[in-house]
Amino acid sequence: MLRSGGVAGGRERPGERTIVTLEDVARAAGVHYSTVSRALDPDTARQVNVMTRKRVQAVAKRMGYQKDMVASGLKRGRTHTVAVVVGDLANPNVALMLRGISNRLEPAGLMPLIVDTQNDPARLERVLDHLLSRRVDAVIVTAARLSDGPTLRRIRRRGIPVILAVQTVPGIRLPAFTHDDILGGTLAAQHLLALGHRRVAQLRGPADIYSCLQRAQGFSQTIAAAGAMEVVLRSSGPMGTAEEGGHLMRQLLDSKRALPTGIFAHHDLMALGAISVAEERGLACPRDFSIVGYADLPNVERMVPPLTSISLPREELGRLTADVMVELLSSGARPPASRKLAPTLVVRQSTGPPRDFR
Repeated sequence: MLRSGGVAGGRERPGERTIVTLEDVARAAGVHYSTVSRALDPDTARQVNVMTRKRVQAVAKRMGYQKDMVASGLKRGRTHTVAVVVGDLANPNVALMLRGISNRLEPAGLMPLIVDTQNDPARLERVLDHLLSRRVDAVIVTAARLSDGPTLRRIRRRGIPVILAVQTVPGIRLPAFTHDDILGGTLAAQHLLALGHRRVAQLRGPADIYSCLQRAQGFSQTIAAAGAMEVVLRSSGPMGTAEEGGHLMRQLLDSKRALPTGIFAHHDLMALGAISVAEERGLACPRDFSIVGYADLPNVERMVPPLTSISLPREELGRLTADVMVELLSSGARPPASRKLAPTLVVRQSTGPPRDFR
């Protein structure tokens, strides 16, 4: 007999879920409740006779029994959930990383709970407090900004495993798995210099995002070492939007200085916005300027022109982060050292030599 929400006689009221209990399986299989409990628990199944175990498991499957993860979590002090906090689910940069995380957590019996902060530090604090009240086993934060240090330190003191991914906060003493953004900025600069560009511009992301500071450092140091001239425009808006890229490009075009022949945008969408604004002013890429984006988002090769970009191993980063989290939860080992994954340059038609070199 199936029991439904504790309704006598197993009759299901309209709109209620039918819940099969261990007692239901035991009754149908003709064994004691404790035998069913052991047979359906991977940690104790071998304590049950093989024939009995197979019969119990077959009956449970036929009846649609599902383990009560909430009750099991309360018993063992675990909920088998890992919160994954992202800045903006609408950002196409996020999807591949989440797939990498999910593909590693699920086989380990862990369910990712994905939460969006909308790039709001105050919302991040509220979200983390709510997740801890839900007793998640661990948290992966991919949306940390430099101003989030106090919040992250407070969460760390609660004793729950926390790993930073994509973004980090210096001095926070939490393991962080990020891209090597200094190398990414360096690759962009080296590419433009190799094409002959000596007057360049950088469309920077927000100053409170550490990866943007790293990209800027790699690019500017390389340009300076080559003796080339650089113009820097700093974003004051949200990270990685076409609108912000267009805004910075207007500033560049409205200034009295000569137009740089090479441009590095801190995000592909910023590059797209910059190209659109330039076209409104009668400029063409790469005829009048070359531009390098960042992230190598899906379909940037379909842009006109196809976008040269710094490609990030997003799915690999997600897998690495999840693997480390699974190890932390299963062994209780000390958090490992932080790691950076190397980006690569993908050259397409948005970059070419300046006119003087043609």
